[in-house]
Amino acid sequence: MMYNLHYFKLPDGWQWVKLGMVSEINPSKKEIKDLPDEINVSFIPMHAIDDEKGEIISMDIRKLKEVKRGYTYFREGDVIFAKITPCMENGKCAIAKNLLNRLGFGSTEFHVIRPTASIISKWIWYYLRQQSVRREAMKYFTGSVGQQRVPSEFLKRLPIPLPPLHEQKRIVARIEELFSKIDEVNKLRKEALEQTKTLLKATLHKIFSKADEKGWRWVKLGEVVIKRPQYGLTAKSKKERGEIRYIRISDITDLGDLKHDDPRFIELDEESFMKYKLDKDDILIARSGSVGRVYLHKDLSQKSVFASYLIRFKLNQNQILPKFFFYYGLSPFYETFIKETLKLVAQPNINAKEYSNLPIPLPPLHEQKRIVAYLDKIQQKVQSLQALQETTEEEIKKLKESILHKAFRGEL
Repeated sequence: MMYNLHYFKLPDGWQWVKLGMVSEINPSKKEIKDLPDEINVSFIPMHAIDDEKGEIISMDIRKLKEVKRGYTYFREGDVIFAKITPCMENGKCAIAKNLLNRLGFGSTEFHVIRPTASIISKWIWYYLRQQSVRREAMKYFTGSVGQQRVPSEFLKRLPIPLPPLHEQKRIVARIEELFSKIDEVNKLRKEALEQTKTLLKATLHKIFSKADEKGWRWVKLGEVVIKRPQYGLTAKSKKERGEIRYIRISDITDLGDLKHDDPRFIELDEESFMKYKLDKDDILIARSGSVGRVYLHKDLSQKSVFASYLIRFKLNQNQILPKFFFYYGLSPFYETFIKETLKLVAQPNINAKEYSNLPIPLPPLHEQKRIVAYLDKIQQKVQSLQALQETTEEEIKKLKESILHKAFRGEL
């Protein structure tokens, strides 16, 4: 097995070793065979590892007898590494800490790396969390697509730079110091974004709470549509880019923006396309899952249709501006309607008939235009901060990768 990870020049006193030379990969369970069955141990499912931080965020308590067979065993200080895609690609790799009786069990989709006396857990952990290492691991996947795994042999033969212990500890401390400063900057960015979102909500509350005071008339959603509500298309989509975009609930953010990070596409005959084709100013509302999520279609550069858990409403624009309704759909009053309606139904969904009873405060069209223009300015600020936050997060990932790159070359 050859690796494309480059053997770069190391500082004096460092050496290249294979990970299997300085750690035990997937150690046996022999040491637990004489322990009492009733002893409590920690159980770590795959979802309990935070992708971004690479930390265990929750754990269950189980009896040893329940888990000693059929699960992966590890102990305090071991590194657990997700071997299955996409968990491995997302960075599910953590150090086992704060385990009950220092014993842990978890998914069989974990590899366990147990450090020897010559290497510390955090040195291994930071090394494995590098994107370059995970990309290399992907080249050696075994198994069928969608259920591919990193073989243990990859970890055993993986080259890793090894400085003296005191140097490992110093560099790890330096990495943590730098990462802490970066995380603080990112935290402040996120707080600024949340405050702006709060401003939008507060503004929406202020506007729509004055409906009665201003003498706006109240209508039901079903009274201001030009066509019957329409349920979306149930079909199999694909990731490969195609001519027709298939918009799902998961493509829509809480603020009604359309995401483009994981678009899906679909092939349709002309008749089916015309039936579900999205037009400018169509309103989509989620009937299940993220119930109540609202989307206003604007982009006509890409042919688009909508998925089955969304309902289309075409509004009478002589009575109500689609964007005015869209903003109402982001308001606390709309949220209250959703919560109250969900209390009355057996299943966590709201159908077209129930949505048609949604009460809407309706000012004159000229007033709607003024309100929309005002809210557009605030929404633009939110979107600008969101874009900045996304850019910052991507830059932070690159910066952290750069820091790790330098750390394992002895440049920190």
